[in-house]
Amino acid sequence: MLRKVGLYPFLLWIVLGSLPTQAQQRRFPVDTAVVTRHVVTINGIRVPYRAEAGMQPVWDSHGRPIATLFYVYYEREDVPDRSQRPLVFSFNGGPGSSSVWMHIGYTGPRRVRIDPEGFPVQPYGIEENPHSILDVADIVYVDPVNTGFSRILSDTVKPQQFFGVNEDVAYLADWIAAWVSRHGRWRSPKFLIGESYGTTRVAGLAGALQEQHWLYINGVILVSPTGLGIAREGPVAQALLLPYYAATAWYHQRLDAELQQRDLEALLEEVENYAIEVYLPALVRGNALPPEQRQEIARRVARYAGLSETEVFQYNLFVPRNVFWKALLRDEGFTIGRLDSRYRGLDRQAAGERFDHDPALSAWNHAFSPAINYYLREVLGFKTDLEYWVLRGIRPWNFENDQTGEQLRRAMAQNPYLHVLVQAGYFDGGTDYFSAKYTLWQLDPSGKLRDRLFFKGYRSGHMMYLRKEDLAAANDDLRMFIQQALEAAQRPARY
Repeated sequence: MLRKVGLYPFLLWIVLGSLPTQAQQRRFPVDTAVVTRHVVTINGIRVPYRAEAGMQPVWDSHGRPIATLFYVYYEREDVPDRSQRPLVFSFNGGPGSSSVWMHIGYTGPRRVRIDPEGFPVQPYGIEENPHSILDVADIVYVDPVNTGFSRILSDTVKPQQFFGVNEDVAYLADWIAAWVSRHGRWRSPKFLIGESYGTTRVAGLAGALQEQHWLYINGVILVSPTGLGIAREGPVAQALLLPYYAATAWYHQRLDAELQQRDLEALLEEVENYAIEVYLPALVRGNALPPEQRQEIARRVARYAGLSETEVFQYNLFVPRNVFWKALLRDEGFTIGRLDSRYRGLDRQAAGERFDHDPALSAWNHAFSPAINYYLREVLGFKTDLEYWVLRGIRPWNFENDQTGEQLRRAMAQNPYLHVLVQAGYFDGGTDYFSAKYTLWQLDPSGKLRDRLFFKGYRSGHMMYLRKEDLAAANDDLRMFIQQALEAAQRPARY
């Protein structure tokens, strides 16, 4: 039984006749919610919950709605004291991505139907997620402006005020603070989780929420993180990719017999050490590298990456990622995925340096788009003629002055309760796992926050949770992280 619940006495409806083309000429609510009730079994325990699918405005400095954001809020119902109940805000990335991926792929109570390795199956749909973190935390999935059902309200509103690293953080911090007030959750322990560009978003939000809204965070989870504004150009960025190349070559069985028989984590430890201690200094020396040393570097890199020495030489000891995705399985007639290099693709021709499409992303769109539309409209009862924008190119995006890593570090320094967890897939070529480790190392160069920084790696790609085995492991890691942060909060916040 569905019932509509207005969060305030008024319900604003706008006919978008004057809106820009990206807003669509369709009618939608600016401030409303639909509530349904459900039950899910998580780790063998029956969990009753309330699902709220709604729209909440973004206001300008004069208190006028200028945009509206779609969200889905899950609240466990058999919890007597919500002041001690963790609250998680979840964001995906892009920029230009809706919250769909982690919503029905990872932490939510319902999950997209896919095979155990994450590949699409038909009929499309959803099923219970027995690994959801709803047993230990309430969750809010948020679609930023011009993703999902979220829209700018008028063509007089300039998109530039939303589309940028700092612009994005500023309006979302305001929105979250208002949401917390509306739902009476100021006393609850709070966590932020972001994936891909969503990690840039939540790293900045941790600082903005604390410094501008006095809303303090207990934990930040960075899933497949970006660089967070931490410099790594040139040889550093190049050397950091070698462990990812080795992991991918190992998965596709392109290594020699001695390396191929190794356990993946043991192999990666060797390659990580080589990348830092030998490969990086060699790349730094450039044309000053002696010929015999250049030859040895080419041999080792080719061996770890599953490529030929000739290819490594042709690219001056560093084979770019786009070439790697095209070249690794060229002799078999396949390309490999960018966001998850376990996936194989077919190009028009085997020659060239760039694939025609990312086979991983194509597979994900295949499964997620039908599932989220069915779920929101039919199961959660959110009725609208708007198209649900799963993923859109939002341009131009202002990437200038990205200090989100420093914002997160400063937030940790100011808040002894704040913990950070990084989750990364070994086969992710978009935001590779060793660069994620580097980000974690450089986030706190002093080492003073080290006991609150954690890393977990998985035998999957960008969305490690699509693989059934890693779905269970990654959610269990989230539970453990949340519990550790809550236990730390039992002590006074002091150094």
